[in-house]
Amino acid sequence: MNAAKPQDLVVMVADKDMEFTMRGILSRQSALGIRPVTVDIFAHPEHDPGCYLRAHTFLGSMVKKYSKAIVLFDHDGCGAEQQTREELEEEVEGRLAAAGWKGRSRVVVLNPELEIWIWSDSPHVSEVLGWTSRTPTLPIWLEQKGHWHAGEAKPHAPKEALEAALRNAKLPRSASRYRQLAEAVSLERCTDPAFLKLKNTLQEWFLKQ
Repeated sequence: MNAAKPQDLVVMVADKDMEFTMRGILSRQSALGIRPVTVDIFAHPEHDPGCYLRAHTFLGSMVKKYSKAIVLFDHDGCGAEQQTREELEEEVEGRLAAAGWKGRSRVVVLNPELEIWIWSDSPHVSEVLGWTSRTPTLPIWLEQKGHWHAGEAKPHAPKEALEAALRNAKLPRSASRYRQLAEAVSLERCTDPAFLKLKNTLQEWFLKQ
């Protein structure tokens, strides 16, 4: 009997918000320029530190079940903030390679945190966060409240800015809202280096023929 064909991709993330964000992104194959991908996504019970320290242990038993693996976690809160994003990625990729994922895994560290991907000039951001037709506009309100400094491309504390916007709009913070944003906001507008690494990795592995 032949062994079951491996699924395309396993993704390890730090929490439900990141899981739902990835589900939203991976649902947009056309925008990414990739073919349909079979994927399982797991949130590590120890969140960012668990992904940083033990992703290789968690994924080590899955080397034959999946063709490729991606690990995502936040720089803030991972426990090794003194290292750069690139240093953390290289370290965890090394552990994954030693666990059987050599040449088949990538690590994406979001600096400072997942919410950095949310903020762009897309009108969908204001829409999903409950700010359609409100005055002042969301960026101006965030600047007035000290969450977004003049001249910054994005808020300096992206999670705090998101939570403040939702509180003011009297909307609950939920993982499903992250998925809404991931499904709506243009993938071309995000120039964050970690996002570009994720996008380029998916295109390298699963390019639409």
